[in-house]
Amino acid sequence: MGRFLKEKKVVIILSGRYAGKKAVIVKNFDEGDPTRPFGHALVAGVERCPLKVTKGMNKKLIAKRSRVKPFLKVVNYNHLMPTRYTLDVSIDKEVVTKGCVKDRDAKFAARKEIRAKFQERHRSGTNPWFFQKLRF
Repeated sequence: MGRFLKEKKVVIILSGRYAGKKAVIVKNFDEGDPTRPFGHALVAGVERCPLKVTKGMNKKLIAKRSRVKPFLKVVNYNHLMPTRYTLDVSIDKEVVTKGCVKDRDAKFAARKEIRAKFQERHRSGTNPWFFQKLRF
């Protein structure tokens, strides 16, 4: 069977705090490691989607409503549902690593990096489906 959970693949988190949220795989670990002896992936996703913006809003309100709140998590493959989509976002792999999930300062820097990339992608309007709330 071929690998289908690759980097930059859009997935949906199925369980836990972020159940039903869209995420993109930053790095996958098919064979596992000593602490997690199962296939898992480091994912970055959208915890809170940007809100609707209308013509009558001022710049401050537009900036506030256009914010993206990201999350960073290591997830077991059993709790991911792959989609047919990929999100070609260039996340810096030196900043966003599996070790940064445990360290508070490193996680803050990683989330800041992810937020910047996601907001840049949202402003450009190339992948609007990724930044919309999943309706089901």
